[in-house]
Amino acid sequence: MISPEERAVRVDLAACYRLVARYGWEDLVFTHISARVPGAGDQFLINPYGMFFDEITASSLVKVDLQGNKLDDSPYPVNPAGFVIHSAIHAARHDVQCVLHTHTLNGVAVSTQRAGLLPISQHALFALPRLAYHDFEGPALNDDEKPRLVADLGDRTSLILRNHGLLTVGETIADAFIAMYYLEASCAIQVRAQSGGGELISVPKEIMETGYAEAERAQRRRGGAGAIVWPGLLRRLDRTDPSYRN
Repeated sequence: MISPEERAVRVDLAACYRLVARYGWEDLVFTHISARVPGAGDQFLINPYGMFFDEITASSLVKVDLQGNKLDDSPYPVNPAGFVIHSAIHAARHDVQCVLHTHTLNGVAVSTQRAGLLPISQHALFALPRLAYHDFEGPALNDDEKPRLVADLGDRTSLILRNHGLLTVGETIADAFIAMYYLEASCAIQVRAQSGGGELISVPKEIMETGYAEAERAQRRRGGAGAIVWPGLLRRLDRTDPSYRN
């Protein structure tokens, strides 16, 4: 038996997994998205390790505590690296409901560049003001890395994991997804622009800051980018395969 609030979070998280698969951001079964269980600060939901993202449903998600103990009867284990990354952030950032991590080709490509994400697109305007970086320490299997990961993220909502991939957080699952959309799109634009071989035009810092502030205020008046876009994304899933709700 679960509460209606947990049921709603499970549905949104399963939808997020399906959307990540639909947008081509998955890496077989080796990335992860987590969401905090409503009313339980030390519990969160994460993917059953071994299921592809387009197979995940609301009921198949695994509930764990901050020590990695499974709290339900799932036959699937939890990805150890996923647990290290997500438990660290959920324990430290109580404002965060959702943590989303990817290994996309565009994201990894930009994560290897010393200059990181460049201010060369309108999409980057949304990502850069909330972006931080974390140096590569190997596969995230060591609890010793947690304090450094949390410190590098700070109060930001997006993190480029050097030589590894991308990570976003949000007050809602929708917010984390939209943050990843802009971060991933910014990386894809950068890689394509660089492949052309021509000189790139950077957006001036003052325009970047002013444009971001104005766009953020406009979105906040409507409840944030997640609130604007998420219902339409769910309708799109429901038209093709609503089984994520099961």
